[in-house]
Amino acid sequence: MSSTVRRAGLAVFAATLALAGAVYGVTKSPAANAAVQLTAPQLVADMGAGWNLGNQLEASANGMPSETAWGNPVITQALIDRVKASGFKTIRIPISYLGKIGAAPNYTVDSAWLTRIQEVVNYAYNSGLYVLINMHGDGYKSVTGSWLICDASDQTTIKAKYQKVWQQVATKFASYNDHLIFESMNEEFDGQYGNPTQPCYSNIVAYNQIFVDTVRRTGGTNASRWLLVPGWNTNIEYTTGSYGFSLPTDTYRSSSIPSGEQRLMISVHYYDPWDFTGQEDGNITQWGAAATNPAKKSTWGQEDYMDSTLKKMYDTFVTKGYPFFVGEYGSIDKTSADPANNTYRANFAKALVATAKKYGGASAYWDNGYNGQYGFGLFNRSSNTVTQQGIISAIMTAVGGTSPSTPPVTPSPSKTPGTPSPTPSASSPGGTGACRVVNAVNAWNTGLTNSITITNTGSTAVNGWNLVFTLPAGQTITGGWSATYSPASGTVTATNASYNGSLAPGGSATIGYQATHTGNAGAPTGFKLNGSTCS
Repeated sequence: MSSTVRRAGLAVFAATLALAGAVYGVTKSPAANAAVQLTAPQLVADMGAGWNLGNQLEASANGMPSETAWGNPVITQALIDRVKASGFKTIRIPISYLGKIGAAPNYTVDSAWLTRIQEVVNYAYNSGLYVLINMHGDGYKSVTGSWLICDASDQTTIKAKYQKVWQQVATKFASYNDHLIFESMNEEFDGQYGNPTQPCYSNIVAYNQIFVDTVRRTGGTNASRWLLVPGWNTNIEYTTGSYGFSLPTDTYRSSSIPSGEQRLMISVHYYDPWDFTGQEDGNITQWGAAATNPAKKSTWGQEDYMDSTLKKMYDTFVTKGYPFFVGEYGSIDKTSADPANNTYRANFAKALVATAKKYGGASAYWDNGYNGQYGFGLFNRSSNTVTQQGIISAIMTAVGGTSPSTPPVTPSPSKTPGTPSPTPSASSPGGTGACRVVNAVNAWNTGLTNSITITNTGSTAVNGWNLVFTLPAGQTITGGWSATYSPASGTVTATNASYNGSLAPGGSATIGYQATHTGNAGAPTGFKLNGSTCS
């Protein structure tokens, strides 16, 4: 979204907008991870529900990126753990570079900033999530230090700078597997919300081509990973219609990609109708067929409009093998004007996610970290707690996943995420009880992920647990989430994280890991919870 009012916790469009690491028991970098080769439908299904880490790495002050500049705290692993525990499988991380870029001709990106970007990416990537990173605030005229301006006069300099920055970013992440996706830019346009202008749109198309060529030429997994490109202001009408958008050619992609498959996705955003989703007043607070007050409901932009709009993405791109990604959608909190507003916010989110899925697209909710009046927030980033469980549950229902109706216990800020919890004095400290384990293995070429759900089937609570299991021969854990794992192969012990150490009778915890394999992608065997054999 636009950064004009993000300092106050919101990202605002013009009212006339149309269409809008944990310890694993082994030291191993993401470079060791195998590339995932997924078709477009498989990718969309695997990405599941998405969420934006907005107003953080794209935040800036006086032209200098700073993750706390717009009022959010420093990003932590605990926050990402909470997002994952709530059911999200994809995290979009908007990023600005601005004053962190050095002078011509090399345009060297500040190494400390690249390192911090990598740290935040790793919080999600090492947890088995999909991660999308982009070039975000550099293209807004309203941001001090912005330079990726499609109607600026010196396009030769802009394009050279753009190429050099993406070359450095792509090189930094060349060894990461396909759970990392690059997005060329954000809402690139000339600042006016009417029909696209030329040659501005031609420059946007040229930026996308430079992006694809540059990333592919850095090699490694970059030669085959999925890349995301937008049209004019990520606007669906101006991307699908005859206004100037064209897909980049993918000349330098890896020969390992089957000729009939694409590795390009189309980036769009959806905030229609704006008087409901983003306009900061209490006039329009209801949306959809369930609205009870016509005076509080917009005269346009309801379910039928959403369906026909997203169908354009299917007709134009999905039928040709190119999936799409609704990288931002959502609606602001207007409960101060209408206590029932959150119901309609949840209905809007559920409809958008379900409709995108219906037409071959994935989606990511826009969260700017701001809770309260006119905020988009689903989580409190200071306490790592859920603030809008109803909206999260609606998203998970639409995407076909599940979300805990009661959020996991908040990790103690004094503890490092991923370390065992102290044994509480209540219930049965260290009690064993009976247990049941369910595996969900997702394998590819030489890699796999496994999601393990542990259920306490005993009559007493388990407070502080370890789960012992044996990996098939040839499997080695390269990363894990919601537990610590040691050693990385053979008979492994998974120890609870700080927020999931208590299992009430009938209670469950879901943990997981990513692993390499040499041909046997089977599930582990011999599960024991605190010494008790699991069924």
